[in-house]
Amino acid sequence: MARGNASVPAMEMTKWFDTNYHFIVPELGPDVRFSYASHKAVDEYKEAKALGVNTVPVLVGPVSYLLLSKPAKGVEKTFSLLSLLPKILPIYKEVISELKAAGASWIQFDEPTLVLDLDAHQLQAFTAAYADLESTLSGLNVLIETYFADLSSGAYKTLIELKGVTAYGLDLVRGTKTIDLIKTNFPKGKFLFAGVVDGRNIWANDLASSLGTLQALEAIVGKDNLVVSTSCSLLHTAVDLVNETKLDDEIKSWLAFAAQKVVEVNALAKALAGQKDEAFFASNATAQASRKSSPRVTNEAVQKAAAALKGSDHRRATNVSARLDAQQKKLNLPILPTTTIGSFPQTLELRRVRREFKANKISEENYVKAIKEEIKKVVDLQEELDIDVLVHGEPERNDMVEYFGEQLSGFAFTVNGWVQSYGSRCVKPPIIYGDVSRPKPMTVFWSSTAQSMTSRPMKGMLTGPVTILNWSFVRNDQPRFETCYQIALAIKDEVEDLEKAGINVIQIDEAALREGLPLRKSEHAFYLKWAVHSFRITNCGVKDTTQIHTHMCYSNFNDIMHSIIDMDADVITIENSRSDEKLLSVFREGVKYGAGIGPGVYDIHSPRIPSTEEIADRINKMLAVLETNILWVNPDCGLKTRKYAEVKPALNNMVAAAKLLRTQLASAK
Repeated sequence: MARGNASVPAMEMTKWFDTNYHFIVPELGPDVRFSYASHKAVDEYKEAKALGVNTVPVLVGPVSYLLLSKPAKGVEKTFSLLSLLPKILPIYKEVISELKAAGASWIQFDEPTLVLDLDAHQLQAFTAAYADLESTLSGLNVLIETYFADLSSGAYKTLIELKGVTAYGLDLVRGTKTIDLIKTNFPKGKFLFAGVVDGRNIWANDLASSLGTLQALEAIVGKDNLVVSTSCSLLHTAVDLVNETKLDDEIKSWLAFAAQKVVEVNALAKALAGQKDEAFFASNATAQASRKSSPRVTNEAVQKAAAALKGSDHRRATNVSARLDAQQKKLNLPILPTTTIGSFPQTLELRRVRREFKANKISEENYVKAIKEEIKKVVDLQEELDIDVLVHGEPERNDMVEYFGEQLSGFAFTVNGWVQSYGSRCVKPPIIYGDVSRPKPMTVFWSSTAQSMTSRPMKGMLTGPVTILNWSFVRNDQPRFETCYQIALAIKDEVEDLEKAGINVIQIDEAALREGLPLRKSEHAFYLKWAVHSFRITNCGVKDTTQIHTHMCYSNFNDIMHSIIDMDADVITIENSRSDEKLLSVFREGVKYGAGIGPGVYDIHSPRIPSTEEIADRINKMLAVLETNILWVNPDCGLKTRKYAEVKPALNNMVAAAKLLRTQLASAK
């Protein structure tokens, strides 16, 4: 299901709300038969109990499960997933009964979809589901957990009226408005799990402020009914600050990872019960004050430059079709030009070289020599495959965000701050603690080295400001858009230096633009405005002949297509192969797009090698809805995680497919 195999492509993977965690989207239809297959929840409850620990089993609630699924292939797109509730609830009853028999006293159902924009029919499904489960749940304490945003008044009313439910978990970090709803109406005798400690960031809690919030809530819900909690599961933050040996003490004093957040939760609960640890609260207050006043956080020049951005729209001087003409004169590319997204396989040998250089085991001279050899190999391979626009393969980069963060001021890095992204894949987000600036060029040396090895265009490769922001732990002492504008100015300096160095094609990846979208529609316009503006800031100063690419992945673009057009890039490459051509449907529906576009022609997250015919078929599907002169041919993401044994034949077939279609198009003419 997750990886696909020789005969079946992998299932769609998508973001868990607006986090960087992914889940595999269930594919359902009217004929689906649910059965109780995995006993994981019960087995793990028993395992903990045998060790003397009584735990709260956590299950995804039935309504959220259905709302986060999609109609399977061949099922009408209009199929109502909620019509499956009567089929799935019997399975939930089996699990609940088994947990009850095993001795569970509490069960938690995660129903995070309650924070989304829901209609009356969807809200009614929650009411119906829990009414149906009520008799099975009797004798248990039942917690319904919501997170990542506040609840609308309709969703809150639905939640507190659910049958068979004893407790409500609310995110009071991202859902501050929910507190007003609690104040106006909280059901007597029910528990409130107050999520005051942020489960999604790494900053130490402001304990004095949280205690004030909790005391105000205690007056409403009653002393015995208030439970101190994190805002969401701790999956989305790093594990333990104890593992960080390289962070300096000042920055460390401002942070709390999962283990420290548990300590904060306990300290707040004890303080609430009248057993306040004065020393712990005092050191927390000192750290909060030091973060506010530290000169490392504030850089006057950066603040000024970012403030000065407010007045302008930062658009390139000419429109995209005129620019594409100027670029084509300079680059002289065939129709259906081929390129890749940026990274090439990172071999064990390559990782060893980087590791040894980091540990000072090899000299800089030897390191540069090794990386240059790797770039030469990648350039030669692309020339041999006859790819039109080349990349240098990024052998010097560990990660598309960390690599830049390490060269920008205002960033700190962890050694072990890993966060799960999907399956066994983890990411290590940088920490943005202060104002961001670029002390010196970051990629110019490697890009110009690579360009000197070939007469074909070599793409400069940068990560865009919105992606750097969304894939980092971001400071919480100023609005996110201010931090984003600062990063945009740093990337702008880099773009202009690449252009001066003779790089004519520059890719600015915005893989994570879509995932920063707020969960509520009412907040979309504001986010998209500053996110798209940040992207335009990075390249508003380049010449018409400089071609600006961007890349996006793993996202449902249909609802933000107009913003993507507004980014005003010359070429956009998009992860498309796993999203089942959802993307192309936008163009079918008549969205006019005049810039270059390269929807991915094969899925690089799976080891299977697509045939020339399969890729040609994909390109033909694209040509049915896109103009021949704007279509690019490329894989859907970087090739870093693949092996050369997979990459060579796949790219070979990709180029062959493009050439095949060029021939067909020419003879059709």
